Amino acid sequence: MRWLVAAIALYVAVLLVPGISYDGSWETLAGMALVFGFVNAVVRPILAILTCPLQLLTLGLFSLVLNAAMLLLAAELARGLGIGFYVESFGAAFVGALLVGVVTLVMNGLMGTDEHHERR
Repeated sequence: MRWLVAAIALYVAVLLVPGISYDGSWETLAGMALVFGFVNAVVRPILAILTCPLQLLTLGLFSLVLNAAMLLLAAELARGLGIGFYVESFGAAFVGALLVGVVTLVMNGLMGTDEHHERR
């Protein structure tokens, strides 16, 4: 379910954020959702630990920058894997990451899925 939610959230970002695009296939969105999930599961925790002082200093707002960086990194990895998903700038990644986060939150709420309850 998380993979499907991520693919839909990325599609919404493509539709609404100038500077984020893809080659037009659902396979591309599915592949990008997998890459994005991998980056968020492996790279993001490491960077979150390394940037802990910045997180504390900015009262957590630096996580928005971290989310944008993860979207940019995922797009670059996807391009290297031959997946046609593109993020043109950090600004597009910032807005796109915000939108992906909001869409994911809303969809998880509508579907009744909650990460905290799933882990118990």
